[in-house]
Amino acid sequence: MNQRFPIRSKEFENRRVKLSQDSEIEPHEVLLDSLYQKREKESGFSGRKLEVPLLQKVLRGFFIFCFLIISALFIKTFQLQIIDGKKYLALAGDNKFITQQLQAERGVIYDRNLEQLVFNQPSFDLLLNVNLLPKSEDAKTNVLKEVAAALKKDVKDLEQKIKDENDGEILVAENLDHETLVLLESKINDLTGFQVKNNHIRYYKDSNVFSHLVGYTGKINNEEIKANPEVYAMSDYVGRTGVENFYEDSLRKNSGKMRVEKDVRGNVVAKEISQFPESGKSLVLWLDAGLQRKAQEELEKVLANIGGKKAVIVALDPNTGGVLALVSLPSFDNNLFQKGADQKALKTLLEDPLLTQPLFNRAISGGYLVGSTIKPLIASAALQEKIINPDKKINAGAYIEIPNRYDPEITYRFKDWAVHGWTDLRKAIAESSNYYFYTIGGGYQDQQGLGPTRIKKYLEFFGWSEKTGIDLAGETAGFIPNKDWKKIKMNEGWWDGDTYNLSIGQGFIQITPIEVARAFAAIANGGKLLSPQVVQKIVDTSESRISTSSLKIIKEMTPKIVRENFIDPQNLQIVREGMRQAVTGQNSPLASSISLNSLPVSSAAKTGTAELGGNRYNNWVTVFAPYEKPEIVLTVMIENIQGVQAAALPVAKAVLEWYFSK
Repeated sequence: MNQRFPIRSKEFENRRVKLSQDSEIEPHEVLLDSLYQKREKESGFSGRKLEVPLLQKVLRGFFIFCFLIISALFIKTFQLQIIDGKKYLALAGDNKFITQQLQAERGVIYDRNLEQLVFNQPSFDLLLNVNLLPKSEDAKTNVLKEVAAALKKDVKDLEQKIKDENDGEILVAENLDHETLVLLESKINDLTGFQVKNNHIRYYKDSNVFSHLVGYTGKINNEEIKANPEVYAMSDYVGRTGVENFYEDSLRKNSGKMRVEKDVRGNVVAKEISQFPESGKSLVLWLDAGLQRKAQEELEKVLANIGGKKAVIVALDPNTGGVLALVSLPSFDNNLFQKGADQKALKTLLEDPLLTQPLFNRAISGGYLVGSTIKPLIASAALQEKIINPDKKINAGAYIEIPNRYDPEITYRFKDWAVHGWTDLRKAIAESSNYYFYTIGGGYQDQQGLGPTRIKKYLEFFGWSEKTGIDLAGETAGFIPNKDWKKIKMNEGWWDGDTYNLSIGQGFIQITPIEVARAFAAIANGGKLLSPQVVQKIVDTSESRISTSSLKIIKEMTPKIVRENFIDPQNLQIVREGMRQAVTGQNSPLASSISLNSLPVSSAAKTGTAELGGNRYNNWVTVFAPYEKPEIVLTVMIENIQGVQAAALPVAKAVLEWYFSK
């Protein structure tokens, strides 16, 4: 048995690892195989050690790998701290500091007597900052489920809303009811990213009466927020029509800003106001709210009696251009455009099943045939051009006859509504003689006429082809036809009959009621064409209760004169005398407005009946009073009524009786 050991010893000796170096390395001393160690002891060769070498390439690869990992970590650290350090510091600051808006109120609106027409009512909205939602999907889902349950909505709808608007602030719910508000407020600290914000909604007093004038606000859209990110928030409403729109820059609030500091757990550490909230400026209108109510009441009565649906009243102060009343029927409830309103009623309004266009402001955007309303303007032009002496009398019969220029056997008749006999200019205005105005407009027999070019020129002087500049959105300009227009539009020449029709407000002319009222204001005030103005003052009422003595005036509007002295004062005085004669009936048995002679003050007037065809008419009247020193110009227009009837005149009489007797 002892003889076998040398053989074995030699076998193992042959298997020893020979290294290239002079010294032998025993790697198995580091990585010792316990099994072979045990066997060596059993065999009596404990002094000998089995060598199990590691490949040199493996060791070298291991060290290179470690070096690369350490280098990559170093480079990434350098990028994060040195190259992108400022960026990530800013992001960390954003997570630490949150800017919240401090609510302010939109300015309100008063009439000239400081009756408040527009109010701000408290409202509460739920907003979400998507960037502040929990990072954990489970925590995020739990928060959304809590909110959806409180709002009684499907959580999937809420998730979809967040997905659609996946960045920034989202308006989740507005005008929260009391029960939902209390529930959310009790849990708001656990609803990471959500915030209940105190807001305001507009309430419009007597909304159907003032809607076209005051207008309404509507929810802001993304484009408007992007255009003014420092001014507006997602929950804001902005002016859409009326003075709400035109004076948006004055009425809008400037919300304050508060910086909230939070720790890593989201707990509030400190709050600091960086910008104090500033309420919007308020407006004082020229409007007389009582006059507006009375005008609409009388207009609605007449419409009910005659079966009409559409009508307008415009009342101006001829000395300032201030709009004392502006009624456009049918009207609408502008409260329907505020959050929380009756959506069914709003849908009915927008779809307009009766096709009456209640949202259309006829006073500033509707173009109409004016009929005999045009005659004082034609008379002013004829006097200014000296084509007729105001005292010259023309024998006004039932019609004029014009022979066809190519065939004398063919004649055209232009009729009058009555036989007026010998008529001078004042009587022609008072009795609204078509015959007389055919003659001075287009010329007849030995009397020269103005012709279409001069008629257009003077109508433009009175502002009948330009926007008045009223401070309301959506105004359109009137239209006066001429030869060039007719040639292009209808491929026809301009006939004498076109001039005769234009002379009495018929044919192709289209004028807005506000243009009519402004032109007559120029006649009433002695020749100044003014821009109508709805707003009288911009005021600051944030620090004191509204009263005459406490008004802090920011800006007071002054009269805007567009042009003046385009008609000599003595010529305008003759025209005014003719309009006064229409009321008194003196020397004019067929005076058109004699019912106004019973008013508490003196007045002057001109009626108009524009023929539309099919026995349908636009019925007009314009009155200014008192005659000696006018305070008001009132234009009434009732659209598309059946038959020739004095529908507008009784309205004007009732309104002016109230106005001068109150």
